[in-house]
Amino acid sequence: MPINVLMPALSPTMEKGNLAKWLKKEGDAIKSGDVIAEIETDKATMEVEAVDEGVLAKILVAEGTADVPVNELIALIAEEGEDPGSVQAPTGGAAEGAKTAPVEPKGTADMNAAPDGAHASYARVDTAPEGAKPGGVAHPAEAGGRVFSSPLARRIAKQGGVDIAAVQGSGPHGRVIAKDVQAAIEGGTAKAGASKPADAPKAAEAPAAKAPAPAPKAAPAGGAPAGLTLEQVKAFYEKGAYEEVPLDGMRKTIAKRLTEAMQVAPHFYLTVDCELDALMKLRETLNASAGKDKDGKPLFKLSVNDFVIKAMGVALTRVPAANAVWAEDRILRFKHAEVGVAVAIDGGLFTPVIRKADQKTLSTISGEMKDFAARARAKKLKPEEYQGGVTSVSNLGMFGIKHFTAVINPPQSTILAVGAGEKRVVVKDGAPAVVQAMTCTLSCDHRVLDGALGAELISAFKGLIENPMGMLV
Repeated sequence: MPINVLMPALSPTMEKGNLAKWLKKEGDAIKSGDVIAEIETDKATMEVEAVDEGVLAKILVAEGTADVPVNELIALIAEEGEDPGSVQAPTGGAAEGAKTAPVEPKGTADMNAAPDGAHASYARVDTAPEGAKPGGVAHPAEAGGRVFSSPLARRIAKQGGVDIAAVQGSGPHGRVIAKDVQAAIEGGTAKAGASKPADAPKAAEAPAAKAPAPAPKAAPAGGAPAGLTLEQVKAFYEKGAYEEVPLDGMRKTIAKRLTEAMQVAPHFYLTVDCELDALMKLRETLNASAGKDKDGKPLFKLSVNDFVIKAMGVALTRVPAANAVWAEDRILRFKHAEVGVAVAIDGGLFTPVIRKADQKTLSTISGEMKDFAARARAKKLKPEEYQGGVTSVSNLGMFGIKHFTAVINPPQSTILAVGAGEKRVVVKDGAPAVVQAMTCTLSCDHRVLDGALGAELISAFKGLIENPMGMLV
């Protein structure tokens, strides 16, 4: 009974991925936890782990293959006691009732956990169905599908008259193994004939799997409900006056998600000017007080952006009603502030999230951001490091941009656009004075924040920037 290895979903929004590299070859032994392949998503290259044991019998999708749909069959593993040479590529997908959860991405097991907390597992088939070409998409499992168990355990259960579906598994990821069945026999539990859920499918009586229905046509990369077609756009320009650049996964995702954001989240914008003189003095003092490492380099060097992140985190906790996101029929309010920070890379951007930014020190935030930025540019961030968050900071001040508005990154409810710090003439005590200031604009999702609440949030942020000692106490 071979084990189907399916293309894993490495993030909630992933629909396709590129199979970058196989780290195991046909005939290699596989253990639970072994890294077997590298998958490229729109954001990063991720390692995926096996969740079962056996021998890699067939690789059905070659490394380097692009746009492999999630849950497509990519390999077969021969189970314990099974001859790898006898495993044949299926010709019709997994049998009905088979479990079809994919392999687990390394370090993100919780994301792929079943609702009851069980780990994801491979699909299992008794025989290779017929009718479709290798690499076809396996059918999803029905509730109460085949029990995750070893061949020896099933044989002992049959000989001992034990209902294996009623045995609690102690093997990898809840798998029923021989000692579990023996314990059930000795304890007199799980006898055959025990009642089962009325809706549990009978694998032995399952009809042959039908070919999967054609997938619906994909929406345009930009996610817009309507727009000019490729040929319509090209018709405006002289042939040969342009170069066609195909969209990569990251650009498609950015186009789709941000178009959806503007269509779904009603944006409004609030702008303030923040004086920076006190912040710059405190920054200079703190940087001068930094300790040295063994090479004589400062242990930290704070940037203005580190103060912005910290101020936004503290402001969210001071205005708790704004520390929230929209969730279809309710609002989710958070106990701590999670602040994403836009990091530009070639061809796109990442928004790694500083968790509990309200509680972290400026030096901790600075260290995390340097690490995130370096790994973002190398596309080595893990999905859990750039997903979620309540707000984000987008800083274009280093490019000399004075003012701009940013698009909210769903499911977040706000984003702060930070402009350049510059010398400005203001009136103080009835006389002109020169100060260093920057312009910040908060984009708000009107479903979560009304105008007054958004104003309260950005006012709290402004107060912390202009009186930065408030972040340290």
